[in-house]
Amino acid sequence: MRILVTNDDGIFADGLWALVKGLKSIAQVIVVAPIKEQSAVGTAVTLSQPLRVQKVSLIVPEVETYSVEGTPSDCVILALEKLIKNKVDMVVSGINHGLNLGDDALISGTVSAALQGYLRGFPALAISAAAVDSLQLDNAAKLATLLAEKVASRVLPSDILLNINLPDLPPAKIGGAQITQLASRSHIDTVEEGNDGRRQYYWLLRQRMGKAADNQTDIWAVERGDISITPLHTSWLNRSAPAIPDNLCAHLLHELR
Repeated sequence: MRILVTNDDGIFADGLWALVKGLKSIAQVIVVAPIKEQSAVGTAVTLSQPLRVQKVSLIVPEVETYSVEGTPSDCVILALEKLIKNKVDMVVSGINHGLNLGDDALISGTVSAALQGYLRGFPALAISAAAVDSLQLDNAAKLATLLAEKVASRVLPSDILLNINLPDLPPAKIGGAQITQLASRSHIDTVEEGNDGRRQYYWLLRQRMGKAADNQTDIWAVERGDISITPLHTSWLNRSAPAIPDNLCAHLLHELR
């Protein structure tokens, strides 16, 4: 199995390399990621200027690595259309430093990178963690690896786009895993006004989400201390719900612990 890995936190982000190390245990991994942080750029694609690509000295042994002066979507398009000579089997994006829940998934570079893979016919995962300590990143990497194995073994369908979010808890305290829907809520709902002495400006602020009203949503699950797994192709593209085994969530949690 060959897996393309990318992110929106940049080529040197700890979450990216925790993910690579996890997936490397089951697959050949190729990394194509932005040279610098590209959070909240959504599905932006660079059309007005050329894209510069640099092959990076091996950060993890045997992992071919490229940095791109562009967005996460640019990275996936370049990788699949030009940089990677042999076909990959899957696209995995993350591990994002912070959650991508509710309407924030629409502006997430992490999620958008996975979407570009899915639109090109590949199973795709976007994974985010509430905390970025080494234990949490290792847990998220293990979960991504377990899900990738489920796709490879056809326990999960290949026509799948999943957005996965882990709460800020150690595995023993995670309550469960839930198949969820996107909540209609966003962090970015406040504008601050100011003046720098020359002119007025406005600043978009991220605030902590309040309690989610709707059960079975991603925000609801994470607030409960559960892992949220959201099939985005069902929510966004009006495609049929994936055939997810009833015991998948319980099995994932057992393996994670």
